[in-house]
Amino acid sequence: MLRNPLARARKRTEIFRAMANNQYAHPEALVETDWLEKHLKDDGIRVIESNEDILLYDTGHIPGAVHIDWRADLQDPVIRDYISPEKFARLCNRHGITPDTTCIFYGDKANWWACYALWAFRLFGHEKVKILNGGRDKWKAEGRPMTREIPKYAETSYPVPKKRFDKEIRAFFDEALAQSKSGKPLIDVRSPGEYRGEITHMPEYPQEGVLRGGHIPGAKSMPWKTATNDDATFKPASELAKIYFEQCGVTPEKDTVVYCRIGERSSHTWFVLTYLLGLNNVRNYDGSWTEWGNKVGAPIEKSA
Repeated sequence: MLRNPLARARKRTEIFRAMANNQYAHPEALVETDWLEKHLKDDGIRVIESNEDILLYDTGHIPGAVHIDWRADLQDPVIRDYISPEKFARLCNRHGITPDTTCIFYGDKANWWACYALWAFRLFGHEKVKILNGGRDKWKAEGRPMTREIPKYAETSYPVPKKRFDKEIRAFFDEALAQSKSGKPLIDVRSPGEYRGEITHMPEYPQEGVLRGGHIPGAKSMPWKTATNDDATFKPASELAKIYFEQCGVTPEKDTVVYCRIGERSSHTWFVLTYLLGLNNVRNYDGSWTEWGNKVGAPIEKSA
């Protein structure tokens, strides 16, 4: 994160120059379906499918793609936290991934869970990450090849990450509370009904144990899917800039915190702000409403 005023000013100029030209700040972070189909057998890449529906991969997937289960592979089975650096290294070893491997993530629901997996990889410092624009839905809609064959890759020796980047891209309860009290940008990416406190879970999804509804005081409502087109691709840079800079008050000068229910939808917004709009001061509060809505003494608003 940039603390130097001159560096922040340069970053702001760089971001808005890209927006003026309707260009993503990091266009290399996206891969298009036609490119990927031509490069599936390239050395140095690993295609990774991660879905909300963990059984979907077995019904058919992009040839050569491996499956990462957002719950079984990325989350600790006992405490509410992510896996250890040692387990992350073993996960990469199993799928033939090295620190030099470019990981291309895709999945269902407009890449919602693919962005979650990408964010988790960044949490452990893996730098070479991309998203397949349009994800699984666009790939299928275009009639591109699918298979049920499970790929086998030679096991690698991924070095155990020296740390998780919790301070850099992750926010905890106390930090989200401080964000709220300071009036800095705080974005609630859940559905409007969840934000207003009318429901405590996503529409058409089961209740998952949250006791109270509403939102963190001062948070702006901007559902995650606002950033996508009907075909699951991301909206143009100029539209994203209007959504987040103009409507949400996001700025290169101020840290931004995004949240949802458990951090999965907000990781999608984190990707948009970080890679497509070029901000480097955005953190994902993955405790999100499951923690906030159950925490004793946590302040809640229910305004529209």
